[in-house]
Amino acid sequence: MTQFLFRDDSYLRSTAATVTAITPEGGIVLDRTVFYATSGGQPGDSGTLQRAEGSAISIATAVHPDGDKTQIVHVPEAGAALPEVGEEVVLELDWERRYRLMRMHSALHLLSVALPFPVTGGSIGADKGRLDFQMPEVPGDMAAVEAALNAMVEAAHPISQEWISDAEMEANPELIKTMNVKPPTGQGRVRLIRIGSIDLQPCGGTHVANTSEIGKLAIGKIENKGKQNRRVNLLFAD
Repeated sequence: MTQFLFRDDSYLRSTAATVTAITPEGGIVLDRTVFYATSGGQPGDSGTLQRAEGSAISIATAVHPDGDKTQIVHVPEAGAALPEVGEEVVLELDWERRYRLMRMHSALHLLSVALPFPVTGGSIGADKGRLDFQMPEVPGDMAAVEAALNAMVEAAHPISQEWISDAEMEANPELIKTMNVKPPTGQGRVRLIRIGSIDLQPCGGTHVANTSEIGKLAIGKIENKGKQNRRVNLLFAD
């Protein structure tokens, strides 16, 4: 198993680690990592892996191998030299990109509050994100929705995490906003993200510590994705 340091501290940018395996595809497995792996609509982190002899390996992304949520594989850029199993390395995040992903992920949780409809899909990007809603009609005053979003940002709600058991998750299905993606169970507990007193939902992604860090938001294009589905794009106003 890989130790997911970002679960306890999403602001941790670097860590020393030991190479535990090299996959047949050339992916690098470590005993611990600050890199988030692609899942839940959030892309995997990028950055570098520093070797003791001074060279650096560019990491393009991070993934869970074959759906195994207990491990993370760091995928190097094509043609990169690979470290040896047992080698000590230092991971460095592309922090600017990660922080923008954190801000957008937290912003999309606020969007699910401003538009309280079942979520059918979503995607998080460093420049924009989107949620798909089971929403037959678009609200008539989207300017008011945007204003409500920015009011939640400016209210400086703290964002924190907590854990509940699989049994507690099963007993509280109303916590799940996503219709097509269920929180991972089977490991004994499920992680929840709490935003002040306004939102609580299962989530394994990385978030900022306070809504004030998100910055001003703008609602972008609204797309018709079926009889009952509407895609709402969200952008940083800066």
